[in-house]
Amino acid sequence: MALPTNTFTTYSAIGNREDLSDAIYRVEQTKTPFLSACDKTKATAVNHEWQTQALAAAGDNFVLEGDDATTDAVTATVRLGNICQISDKVARVTGTQQAVEHAGRDDEMAYQEMMRGIELKRDQERALIGVNVAKVTGDGTTARKLASILTWIGTNDDFGAGGGASPTTLDGLATRTDGTQRAFTEAQLKTVLQLIWAQGGDPNNIYVGGFNKGQFSTFTGRATPTEETKSKKIVASVEVYEGDFSTLKVIASPNSRTRDCLILQMDMWGVAYLTGRKMVSTDLGITGDSARRQILSEYTLEARNEKSSGGVFDLTTS
Repeated sequence: MALPTNTFTTYSAIGNREDLSDAIYRVEQTKTPFLSACDKTKATAVNHEWQTQALAAAGDNFVLEGDDATTDAVTATVRLGNICQISDKVARVTGTQQAVEHAGRDDEMAYQEMMRGIELKRDQERALIGVNVAKVTGDGTTARKLASILTWIGTNDDFGAGGGASPTTLDGLATRTDGTQRAFTEAQLKTVLQLIWAQGGDPNNIYVGGFNKGQFSTFTGRATPTEETKSKKIVASVEVYEGDFSTLKVIASPNSRTRDCLILQMDMWGVAYLTGRKMVSTDLGITGDSARRQILSEYTLEARNEKSSGGVFDLTTS
């Protein structure tokens, strides 16, 4: 069917208004489950320190009637520390872009500041649980780095062969050695849960990557999907794992290493922010026809007692 002669169409028209929706659609993983679940505390120095205490081992305890009391040996506290790391994002918008009309946002600088803040929280999550990094004290040319969670966990773990091992020290100074990757099994999980229980820990959260969250859902009790006929819903996932020693929430973690399964007692982990330096937004000096804002956090990971937690490491990821 041919278009009639001299019919005026949108293809040749000049002046038709654009149709741009007044909304912006974003699809990204923005969850920071570890950072959100951690206790928030205060640091007052770049080297943030705390102490741990161990009890004497349980043993036979019987004494003679009327005997003189014997003073028991004292177990000293252990002093640990981590370095406050600075993470930032900077938004910069020209005067012209701030002045023109925008679709999907009223204030360009406010919008860019919000986006950089979301990105900064993701960077913090990655620094805490997504990298295998020892602490760096820093100097005039080297940035300070906090010791990530992988440098602290070692008493209760299960890892692959071929070089896999716990950090040689559990004070943030040594990194974990990655081993041969292997499939995630419930037996590995149970082994670590029993180790944690023997140390007196009571973990409540499990953090795994997307692939191993799927593997988790095949463990005993969820080997096959179940169908709820009334709601027309198929349930094939595990959100809570009830083991012999603990009941734990299973969380898919988008920013942790996909080869790790972290089993954590959350009240034994904290994020300490240097006083006045938690998600601070500051105007930077104007040097021309543009404005800049810096969003900044100075923070560190507080590993209050790693014996409360553990991990299954060196897992396959596909």
